[in-house]
Amino acid sequence: MSMNVGSPDSDGEDQLNNTINTTPLVDVMLVLLIIFLITIPVVTQTIKLELPKERNLPTQTKPENIVIAVNRDGEVYWGLERMPDNEALVNRLKLESVKEPQPEVHIRGDSEVRYEAVGRVVVACQRAGIFKVGFITEPPAGAAVRMNWEPATWP
Repeated sequence: MSMNVGSPDSDGEDQLNNTINTTPLVDVMLVLLIIFLITIPVVTQTIKLELPKERNLPTQTKPENIVIAVNRDGEVYWGLERMPDNEALVNRLKLESVKEPQPEVHIRGDSEVRYEAVGRVVVACQRAGIFKVGFITEPPAGAAVRMNWEPATWP
C-alpha cells in the first residue's frame, strides 16, 4: 500500500494526493478471478449423454393411423369420439395393437393442455403395446408435421 507523506522540508502545508490507489481494486479482482476459475468447472460438469435427434416429417394421412386429440381441458378424443376414461382408451388401443402392420398413434395436444394429460395418452399406448407414437405439432410456417418417437423397447 502506498502513501504520500510529503517532504520533510515542506513548510507544513498538507499536500493533496490526487491519484487513485488501485491496489485494493486489483486485489479484489484477482480474488474474484481465482474464485471464478475454480467454480466454473464444477458448475459445467454434466453426465455424458447422447440426446435423441428431432425429426420433423410431413404428416402422412393413412387410413390405419390413429389420431388421438387432447383438448385444453384434458379430454381425450379418438378421432371425433370422446373417450370416457383412460381404461376405455387402453382397451381400444389393445384391439388396434394386434393388427399387422401395427398402426401408428398420432397425438394432437392443445397448446394450453397440461403435460400430464398428454402423458396419460402416451402411457396408455405403452400399456396397450403400441410401438409407434408421434406428436402432431404446428411449426411457424403453418404446415402440420409429425414428430416420431419410436422407443427401442418399452420397460
